[in-house]
This record gives sequence, structure tokens and C-alpha cells, in this order.
Amino acid sequence: MAEDKEGVLKEAEAKMKKAVSVNREDLSSIRSGRASPSLLNRISVEYYGSQVPLNQVANMSVPEPRLLVIAPYDPNSIAAIEKALQASDLGIMPSNDGQVVRLAFPQLTEDRRKELIRLAHTRAEEGRIAVRGVRRHAKQDLERMKKDGSLSQDEERAAENRLQKLTDQSVAEVDANLKHKEEELSEV
Repeated sequence: MAEDKEGVLKEAEAKMKKAVSVNREDLSSIRSGRASPSLLNRISVEYYGSQVPLNQVANMSVPEPRLLVIAPYDPNSIAAIEKALQASDLGIMPSNDGQVVRLAFPQLTEDRRKELIRLAHTRAEEGRIAVRGVRRHAKQDLERMKKDGSLSQDEERAAENRLQKLTDQSVAEVDANLKHKEEELSEV
């Protein structure tokens, strides 16, 4: 029955990696003073009656550090793209010339910088909570297996130690992502 224990640990590891990945994406969507196409990952556009991710209806480029240019594949969708950007939480007004939409990123104020760092801390804590939730479920599975008699007490203890190491490693990755984002936000 060692496959069951291994299966629980492998599943926990995969879920923790997914939680860290989702957390990394969440942090990348927080706007720093720089333009980045990843800021637009969560934005979807009303396109012929359905919601479509922005990156599927337009090409995005960064010609200058503080300018993001969005070139729609279909020129008729430019108004819908502009409307989606205005409705988003970016806080930047788009401008268009009929062919492309431009987003000019202003320099961050000190207050806005602190506010974004607080937001990054909140998102990192959500990531840590997700990782700990995975650990809790895996630990419950291991305890259930011990009760069923398919796992000895020593095997359970060893599996829980491995589970804790996976948890510590995943939390460290979340913390590293947060540290990177803080440095990015602190740059002037």
C-alpha cells in the first residue's frame, strides 16, 4: 500500500506547485511602474457576443518601459478593447488612434507604492493559505490511511515529515515571489 502514501504525497506536491504558480500570476498582475503584457492577463473583452481574453484578440508590445501598445487583430474590436481596459482595475485611461490602443503608465507615487506592497502581501498570504490547505488535506488522507491499517505509525510520521518539507519549500517560493515583487515596486 506504499503507492497510496506516495500518491497522496505526489498529489500534494502537484497541488502545492499549482498554488505557487497561481500566486506568481496574481503577483505579476499587480501593476508596478513598468509596462508589462502580464498586467493584462486577467482582462477579457466582449468580442462578438462572448467574453474572450484580451491576448486572444490583440497583440501586445512594450516599445518603451512605461508604454504598452495593444494592436487588435480585428480593427472593429478596438472600442471593445478600450471599454474593457476602462472597466478594469488598472487605473489607467487608454487612448487609441484608430489602429492601436496605448496605455501610458505614470510614475508611481509613494502612497500608491505602499498600497501596492500591502496588496502584494495580501496576495502572498492567500498563496501561503492555499499551500497550507493542501497540506491539511494530505495530512487527513494520511491519518485516514493509518486508521484503516494500510499505513504504520512510522510510515505516517515519515510521510508527514516529507509533506512538511514540501510545504516549507512551497511557502519559501511564495515568499521569494513576494520579495521580488516588493523590490520591483520599490524601484523608483
